[in-house]
Amino acid sequence: MCHKGQIRVTRPEPICTMSNLAFANQQAAAVNNTEQGTNNSIHNSASESLVILTPRHGSSPKQLSILCAVSRPAMALAVATGRARLPLFLLWFMGVAPLLPLVPTSRGQPPTTVTVGLIVDAASPVGKIANTTIPMALDDFYAAHPNSSTRVQVLTHDSGGDVVAAASAALQLMTVHGARAILGPQSSVESSFVAELATRAEVPVVSFSATSPSVSPSSSGSFFVRAALSDAAQASAIAALASHFGWRRVVPVYQDDDYGAAFVPYLVDALTEAGAEVPYRCALPASASEDAVLAAVYRLESEQTRAFVVHARPALAERVFAAAQEAGMMSAGAWVITDGLTGLLGSIRPPPGVIGLAPHVPATPRLRAVKRRWAHRFMRDHRDAEPAEAEMGCYALWAYDAAWAVASAADRLGRAGDLTSSSPPGLVDGGRSGGPTDFSDLGKSSSGKKFLAAIATTTFDGLSGRFRLVHDELTVPAFRIVNIMDNARERSIGFWTREHRLTRQLGDGSKSSNRGLGPVIWPGDSTVVPSGWVQPTSGRKLRVAVPAYVDPGYHPIVHIDVDPATNRTVAGGYVVEVFEAAVRLLPYALPFEYVPAPSMPYNTLIDNVGRGVYDAAVADMTITANRSQRVDFTLPYMTSGISMVVPFRDQRSKRAWVFVKPLRYDLWLVSFAFLVFTGFAVWAMEHRINEEFRGPPSYQIGTLLYFGFSTLVFSHRESLKSNLSRFAVVVWVFVVLILQSSYTASLTSMLTVPQLGPTIGDYAALWQGTAKVGIMNNSFMRAAMTKSGFPPSRLQPYRAAQSFHEALIDGTIGAIVDETPYLRLFLKSYCDNFTVTAQTNRTGGFGFVSTLPLPHTVI
Repeated sequence: MCHKGQIRVTRPEPICTMSNLAFANQQAAAVNNTEQGTNNSIHNSASESLVILTPRHGSSPKQLSILCAVSRPAMALAVATGRARLPLFLLWFMGVAPLLPLVPTSRGQPPTTVTVGLIVDAASPVGKIANTTIPMALDDFYAAHPNSSTRVQVLTHDSGGDVVAAASAALQLMTVHGARAILGPQSSVESSFVAELATRAEVPVVSFSATSPSVSPSSSGSFFVRAALSDAAQASAIAALASHFGWRRVVPVYQDDDYGAAFVPYLVDALTEAGAEVPYRCALPASASEDAVLAAVYRLESEQTRAFVVHARPALAERVFAAAQEAGMMSAGAWVITDGLTGLLGSIRPPPGVIGLAPHVPATPRLRAVKRRWAHRFMRDHRDAEPAEAEMGCYALWAYDAAWAVASAADRLGRAGDLTSSSPPGLVDGGRSGGPTDFSDLGKSSSGKKFLAAIATTTFDGLSGRFRLVHDELTVPAFRIVNIMDNARERSIGFWTREHRLTRQLGDGSKSSNRGLGPVIWPGDSTVVPSGWVQPTSGRKLRVAVPAYVDPGYHPIVHIDVDPATNRTVAGGYVVEVFEAAVRLLPYALPFEYVPAPSMPYNTLIDNVGRGVYDAAVADMTITANRSQRVDFTLPYMTSGISMVVPFRDQRSKRAWVFVKPLRYDLWLVSFAFLVFTGFAVWAMEHRINEEFRGPPSYQIGTLLYFGFSTLVFSHRESLKSNLSRFAVVVWVFVVLILQSSYTASLTSMLTVPQLGPTIGDYAALWQGTAKVGIMNNSFMRAAMTKSGFPPSRLQPYRAAQSFHEALIDGTIGAIVDETPYLRLFLKSYCDNFTVTAQTNRTGGFGFVSTLPLPHTVI
């Protein structure tokens, strides 16, 4: 263990040990580019296993002498155990073969040592993980690549989480120790400063834990590489969770530094796109005491939102959850933790029921084997750690793959000859003016650009999946959604991908059975999804104004009453029912109280709302352009229009010529013409053969006319001889029958049934007349009709529906012009003598009024 400010040199362990040789065999099968340098064969027995290797051709005498010195104990052991039945030369090879990979051959040069710095906070959970993982990753890499042209030597520096210490360590590593690359620093704040220094010196900085979006690897000319996932990538997954569970308000609880604050804008944007909002935020400094955190949690309890997203370092997250449990906030809401905390469950031990996000890692036999060895090595390196901490999370996987990528890149550069004497370690062309602390003259690494390019283009199948950097940053295809159980155990409940959103299993998200998430056990062992809000315990209630005096005829629309015994205000009516139903549908509590508003024009009531006398108004208030300039209206909850009600008038005629009204004059003329024509046609066909149609001309004309008119009452007495004349008369008699029936029915109706009609037919007749017009008191109708040119002297306001009725009956007013909801209520009570006339003109409808930023789409 190194102390703060000290350098610890970490070299790969000798690869001749039995465990590493066995792992080399395993890695050689998994890694495609393993060089063929040795021929291995394994001899297993019930009591021991020996690795048998054949020495390379061309070994020097010095090499053979070393092998002989080592072979003697092996042969002695074989003879002592009674297993020396093999030839002596075979036993000799059994003893010396494990050391052959360590001995340089005559065909190649010794591996080039590549110094790489590691800056971590050794006392932090991530620092402990890095100190175990990175040496192990290098051991595994060189076990899988025994003929690598380079050997990475790690110089570890404990920054203690201090930015200045991290910067000092970076300068020392680059200027004194000749580090060609730097792993870390651990935190985003440290990485931002160190990356700036390293970019000046052209030394690659590969971070496996600086996940804050404030440190951007994509900036032009930057030598910073993020071998981890950016926190911004999980914002959409959290928003999908809020949308899935119906949380319309979410509160982020975050660490107030570059790590936490830089993530919040991405979270807010994602939640806004998903239809949720962030009503307030809880920012806590990293050094916040338990009392300060508890006070912040109690402030959250006084609010109404109960859906929280925790994004902080493990130490602060532990204090947040402890305070939440003490305040009783865990079982009252939903808690979501980001991947930075999900990867360190053993260090923070969150309460059961929390939802966590973690990058999806494919399960492979190699990963399972490495996890077992890593847990054993972690407990060996950190004997005071708890077993729950020995769980290989996302930080351990990223650190392992980052070290593997650096070693792979160094090997590629070594094979290409880019790490020879022509490219010495350290910084060149610098330090001439102000020494190693002169940032303006640090010098530059001779291999930095090539090393950066090699790291950025390195791809392999890592523990966390396919390692591939996009814009110098790691990406993952999916997030795993987990439900935290007892003892920091996790249970997978689904996955999130950009293509399929939330699914139970990775794969085809088009299947309805695969959509959504699995069952969740929430805090308090509840299976009921938290609503995300409760009634707040602090804050004043909204003062909602309701008209105090409303005529009983309009009580079905709105009314308010005060109980004299309890002094409790109760509002009712259709308007109030709609308002309360909308409040119940809100995803958060909206405390309010009804306040009776004195009788006043609605424009005055709107002005009072605008001045803050009331917070809102619930009334039968029409949305107009003029009113919308002073207050804020919701969307209309009831359509409305302007119409006119007038009395009936009996339009039956009292004149003597009423008998001619059933038929129009043109029908009278046509009927008379056909009478004459029918008589003429019958005379023309009958006067030659029928004696009754003969005689003097005057007699024949009289017979012709008499025959035609007598068919109206079917009283003609002349007999017809011609079949043609008989056919013509039959047709004409049928027509006469129809005319006679229609005439009789129409005349009877005109003489007996009242012909009711409106006294005023339309708005034009109203404008041209002289009758007064009744309008609703305190309504906008006076201003609207006056603006349209109607004489104000003809407008008569009334308050009660009964007053309108009396004024219409006695002729004080000739019509009522008002909105359709009121007119429907009027006609419901007085429908016998009045009717709606004229075309209905649409208005903006009824809406609720407020100056507060209430959601318009609630209704």
